[in-house]
Amino acid sequence: MRIGVLGAAGIVPEALLKPARENPDVDIAAIAARDISRAHEFAAKHRVPEVHATYEELLADPSIDAVYNPTPNGLHGRWTLAALAAGKHVLCEKPFSANASEARLVADAAEAAGLVVMEAFHYRYHPFTRRMEELLASGELGEVQHIETAVCFPLPKFSDIRYNLSLAGGATMDAGCYAVHMARVLGGATPTVVDARAKLRSPEIDRAMTASLRFPSSATGRVRASLWSSDVLRISARVVCSGGELRAINPLSPQFWHRLSVRRGDSRSVERFSHRPSYAYQLEAFADAVLRDVPPLTSPADAIETMTAIDAIYEAAGLRPRVPTS
Repeated sequence: MRIGVLGAAGIVPEALLKPARENPDVDIAAIAARDISRAHEFAAKHRVPEVHATYEELLADPSIDAVYNPTPNGLHGRWTLAALAAGKHVLCEKPFSANASEARLVADAAEAAGLVVMEAFHYRYHPFTRRMEELLASGELGEVQHIETAVCFPLPKFSDIRYNLSLAGGATMDAGCYAVHMARVLGGATPTVVDARAKLRSPEIDRAMTASLRFPSSATGRVRASLWSSDVLRISARVVCSGGELRAINPLSPQFWHRLSVRRGDSRSVERFSHRPSYAYQLEAFADAVLRDVPPLTSPADAIETMTAIDAIYEAAGLRPRVPTS
């Protein structure tokens, strides 16, 4: 599978180039960027063989089978739709789109084209997350009663695009999409939003968000996300069940460090997992979806549910859901 890259974003080496080197199914064939000199510099540094002058030119290349879309949030939908129109499969960075309405447009286009579109929630494919799901689904901890997820890290560079409303920025769109998605995965369903409170960096741009949730099972939930708050660094999940509890530290990138603590009644244990990068598991899943018709876990249908919850959080906090970049 020959992949073209839409943009020289900072995430590209870690998320795509490094795992591709160990994956025999994948060849990173080309890159395009808004600044062609930057594209040439990136290609030379990372040994990408071909540079296209524009995104459109890359999408028109008949030798490209799929694209990786790490453009800013507000452009995800536009370039995923363009890639589908050009007959390419897409691995799209999170969040999948600017809002739920745009996610539905992309989902419909992917279905009509018969092509794979997969959202890049890399943690979802790591054995750490699979194990949490397995523990909860087995019933050995009893019924799920309460779920807490948090993704908080400091981003004091306020000129960063993640603080840019016109590019569909905000803490809930960045760190928060992970926290919301993880709550959905651990809860086994999409919750309703009970209330939400935002801390603002500028009008309509949240630097932090806290939301209370309720799941169809009547379990409660709470998600926290921030790019700048008193929660300087917190990447965690906690699930309280009727017969036990699990606590996860750094479930997003367990290759760096992680811990899963499990309480069953009065018994406690700690589990550890592979330090193989979560991005490597993700790229394998994308290749399986494209080459072997294995449905991805982070499908367009899954993305619609996440974006629906994110829209509801913004509305509950008195803010507008994001819109695509015009």
